[in-house]
Amino acid sequence: MKNFALMGAAGYIAPRHLKAIKDTNNTLIAALDKFDSVGIMDRYFPNANFFTEFERFDRHIEKLKRNDAIALDYVSICTPNYLHDSHIRMALRSGAHAICEKPIVLNPWNIDALAAIEKESQGSINTILQLRLHTAIIDLKKKVDASPKNGKYEIDLTYITSRGKWYDASWKGEDSKSGGIATNIGVHFYDMLSWVFGNVQENAVHLRTPHKAAGYLEFENARVRWFLSIDAEDLPKEVKEKQQRTFRAITIDQEELEFSDGFTELHTISYQKILQHQGFGLEEVRPSIEIVQDIRNSEINNLGYKHPFLK
Repeated sequence: MKNFALMGAAGYIAPRHLKAIKDTNNTLIAALDKFDSVGIMDRYFPNANFFTEFERFDRHIEKLKRNDAIALDYVSICTPNYLHDSHIRMALRSGAHAICEKPIVLNPWNIDALAAIEKESQGSINTILQLRLHTAIIDLKKKVDASPKNGKYEIDLTYITSRGKWYDASWKGEDSKSGGIATNIGVHFYDMLSWVFGNVQENAVHLRTPHKAAGYLEFENARVRWFLSIDAEDLPKEVKEKQQRTFRAITIDQEELEFSDGFTELHTISYQKILQHQGFGLEEVRPSIEIVQDIRNSEINNLGYKHPFLK
């Protein structure tokens, strides 16, 4: 049984990490969040110590280590994006391994700094790239790898996940903290695309606003038109009529890739892999971080093919 700490316990994604720690037969000894709405912990680890201040959380971890000989093995990080690299460094300084939600950092040079620190420490840095563990995506990669390289797949990626007015008032609405819409809700798609279809050859941005973004990505084996939005007005009519607030679609050569199911256990599978020393490290995540950093900083242009939602 390994000892875990969780940073960002009140966040949206934290319950998946709590479940994964429990499902892999490990224990949570401490949790941190500046917000105290963490009743979800009662379902999994009611005896874990909880802190709303980082300094007291850090002191508690050090006290356990020095006074009670209780070692911290892993720190799971579900905090706002801009805090990830700082909290990863804290985990390594504590002698633990880090498990960080995506995006692991906002910029490629943050990866370089973490890589240097990782070499100097006893711990390792792991991130959650759950789409790589989805059976439909694994099957797609096998198909692409086995296909003759005499052309490129034509792909449309559309992801609309409606958000209310709270989004703009939260850290997610600040580009300096979240990385913007493409980083915050799109980074795992870009990771999946680069993993399946190879290195990026072209990256053009057609639209970039606080609530939506669109562009064109060309990989070694695919041309991708992409559209991301948190605006409910962008939902297709048939989705609105069903009073649904999310629309996710990937078409490959005009055939839809079905991967709407199979998500519930992917964090647990991620933890199983990490505990077996088979997690995704810094170099695996680098291509997607480079993609979103380019999207964030590129000038708007008309290069490449435009997504149908822009017409």
